[in-house]
Amino acid sequence: MSSLECTSVNTGAVETPIPGKMVFTLAAGAGLAVASIYYSQPMLQVMGASLHANVSSTGLVPTLTQIGYAVGIFFLIPLGDRFDRRLVILVKSLLLAMALWLCSLAGNIHVMLLTSLSIGIAATMAQDIVPASAALAPERQRGKTVGTVMTGLLVGILLSRVVSGFVAQVLGWRELYELAALSIALIGVALWRVLPSFAPGAQLSYPALLHSMWQLWRRYPALRSAAVAQGLLSIGFSAFWSTLAIMLHDAYGLGSASAGAFGLAGAAGALAAPLSGMLSDRHGPGRVTQVGSAIVAVSFALMFALPWLPVEGQLALIAISAIGFDLGIQATLIAHQTLIYGLQPEARGRLNALLFTVVFVGMAVGSALGSIALEKAGWPAVVGLSVLAGIGSLIVRLGRGAR
Repeated sequence: MSSLECTSVNTGAVETPIPGKMVFTLAAGAGLAVASIYYSQPMLQVMGASLHANVSSTGLVPTLTQIGYAVGIFFLIPLGDRFDRRLVILVKSLLLAMALWLCSLAGNIHVMLLTSLSIGIAATMAQDIVPASAALAPERQRGKTVGTVMTGLLVGILLSRVVSGFVAQVLGWRELYELAALSIALIGVALWRVLPSFAPGAQLSYPALLHSMWQLWRRYPALRSAAVAQGLLSIGFSAFWSTLAIMLHDAYGLGSASAGAFGLAGAAGALAAPLSGMLSDRHGPGRVTQVGSAIVAVSFALMFALPWLPVEGQLALIAISAIGFDLGIQATLIAHQTLIYGLQPEARGRLNALLFTVVFVGMAVGSALGSIALEKAGWPAVVGLSVLAGIGSLIVRLGRGAR
């Protein structure tokens, strides 16, 4: 048992720096947990064929996973303010490992959809890990620490597509889910060993805890603007990634491994997360959100030039755009989290829940709208939707800055 396990931390600022081993474990846990909700995207065609499901039914897999994530964030993340967050993380890791294993056994699309919803709900352990890092970090290093942990989370999002696309092509999609279940079980044990106990920040009943979220939403305009701006960016992000594999297959004849490899480009942008945290500490998160939203809108708009390029140039431009918009989205997300975590330290779990509920509602909306746009008007419509989402976020952030 770790020596840290006999201690507890308050939800306020702590002056002792977090050990590097703990930060790494937190980052790995966040990345592996959130990766669970993205594994399916490059494998949709393979899974659909295996389960004898049509395109529209298979397309519900990522949508229901994201809906489950949003539901789990809203109803379960507040428990981290009421109970020991270390125990909450352990329980969720066990449930997520079980859901991933059951997914590998799915015999038809209906079971797959049900287990996908369960995966989304349990994968919210990632959003328990991030507030834990904020609670453990000294105030002067909170942005950098959250940024480092979020790097693990964001790399997990992006590299999940690379890993799942490759494993699905070499071993099979069921084997991917088996390996994912094993990884969650192992990281859950590791987190239990390195984390201290957390003193609850609230003694409210569960209904009162949920009601307090509405009060927090009303009390803090900065929270509302952060959630709306990040939710808009999530629409564009999800529209792009949820349709990319289908577009690459139809337009270029590329398989799941090739589609997943584009996640490497996005991962390059995600590596800027610690820099975003440091810039937020130095210059204020508001400025970072404005610059990040602008980068997202411009990066998506670059893809309007695809028809005028040769095939090699088109693929290169898609990769460049992925680097740019992922960099902007992740920088903006880190800045928004740094901003809201300072509003009311004892309510970080609930503040995080509100932010990410809106974010993953945006993800689900983006998946649905992206699929419709691709089917009705092709890839340019997906790009247009993403550009509008980025511009909308920039307008919200500029308006907030003016006030």
